Amino acid sequence: MRGLPHAALVLLSAALLSACAPKGIEDLKTFDHPGGDVRSGSLTYAQRPPAGGPHNALWQTCGVYDQPLYDEYAVATLARGAIWITYRADLPAEQRVNLRAAVKETPKLLLSPYPGQTSPIVLTAWNAQLALADAGDARVAAFLEAYEEGKTAPLQGAPCTGGFGGTR
Repeated sequence: MRGLPHAALVLLSAALLSACAPKGIEDLKTFDHPGGDVRSGSLTYAQRPPAGGPHNALWQTCGVYDQPLYDEYAVATLARGAIWITYRADLPAEQRVNLRAAVKETPKLLLSPYPGQTSPIVLTAWNAQLALADAGDARVAAFLEAYEEGKTAPLQGAPCTGGFGGTR
């Protein structure tokens, strides 16, 4: 791809990433965020929670968090192929337990509350998002299966350990 202008490379990368996106999950939303846009400071995103776009160079360490995360670090983790599951603070404790059980075998994962989220639960991977009302929904497993390898992520295969481990 040597000799192609940067804009052409970005468009080609976005096309290749979206071609890898799984089909068939009802109500799945997909986006076209190219990778490689690393910035510092506070950023604004088109989706909340964000499903890709500019992000900090430092990523959020994968894990389960009881407090909200910085979008900029979480998006950097999405870029590394992780799945980010967010929930409203008023999600019943039983639903949170069900989410934790559903994701316990998913190594590249963030789980955290997300302030102001309209849906009770949102599953997010790079360029893909699914809003759900219930942790027992069969689409949780379908989403995890479709995106756990990070096929749509620009930094697929990069680790999500050793990053930022705090919360906002």
